[in-house]
Formats: sequence, C-alpha cells, structure tokens
Amino acid sequence: MRSSLVGRRPAVTGKVIADVRAAYLDGQTIAALAREHGVSPGAVRAAVADLMPERLAADVGTPAPELPVTLDMPGKVADFLRTSEMGDAELAALDHGVTVRRGQGYTLRVTAAPAVHHQLLARCQALDGTQGAPTVPAQRKARREYENRVNTLQAATAGP
Repeated sequence: MRSSLVGRRPAVTGKVIADVRAAYLDGQTIAALAREHGVSPGAVRAAVADLMPERLAADVGTPAPELPVTLDMPGKVADFLRTSEMGDAELAALDHGVTVRRGQGYTLRVTAAPAVHHQLLARCQALDGTQGAPTVPAQRKARREYENRVNTLQAATAGP
C-alpha cells in the first residue's frame, strides 16, 4: 500500500532549527530528532552540520579539541602532587585517578587531556631537587618516569 504523501520531506526551518541544534548538543541522535520533528535525517544533519565532530576537527582555523589520555603516574609523584596547590582541572584528574597496586607502592592511572598531564608534570619539577631541598633518588626517578610517559604522549600526538 502506498502512502498518499509524495515529494520531499519537509526541511528543518525557523524555530525548529534552534530546538534541533540544542537537542543535538544535549546528546540526542540525528535519527531520533528526525522522527520527533517529522523530517528526514539529512535535513537534521544539514541543520547541525557545523556542530558535528568530524566537521569540528576538519575546520582549519579551529584546533581540534584535546581528547583525554590515560597515563600511569608513579605513586611517589601522586603523593607529592596531592600535597601541593593545584588548579581545578589538575585536582579533578587526580581525584578521578584509579589506584593500581604495584608491589610495595602503587600507580595512579590518570585520565586527562594532554595539557593537564603537562601541567601536572610541571608542578612536580621540585622532585628533581631545588636549592635548599634535598633530592630523594626514588622521587626523582618516579618524576622522570612520568616525564617520559608525557613526552611519549606528546611525540605520538605530533604525528608525522
């Protein structure tokens, strides 16, 4: 049995565009939005084209957002950082880290944007020893291990 409707489905217009864009940013799928508003998925895609992840990454003038990366931070570094003053992003990264037992010590598995890992690394430079502060070889080694992991991450994201 054929439908009595023929021709193109209606496009997303007017106030509906703002509703569709807001719902898409809230996480609704394109298919669900098309069903809800009685339009084709292509019409919804056209209305939210500039909000789609592949479009955001393809914009030449706009840098792609940094995706979170998981790195293992030695426990000695984590202990030192917890006693120092940090920003909100750094604190959140440490608070959400997962503790993994390693022999007598532990490793903190931290998931954060690469910029946060670089900030954490910069905050633990004192473990290499500063004037008037003694250097503890185990802490210095732990900081170097974390530095190597962060630098490897930087080299991997730089690409060819």
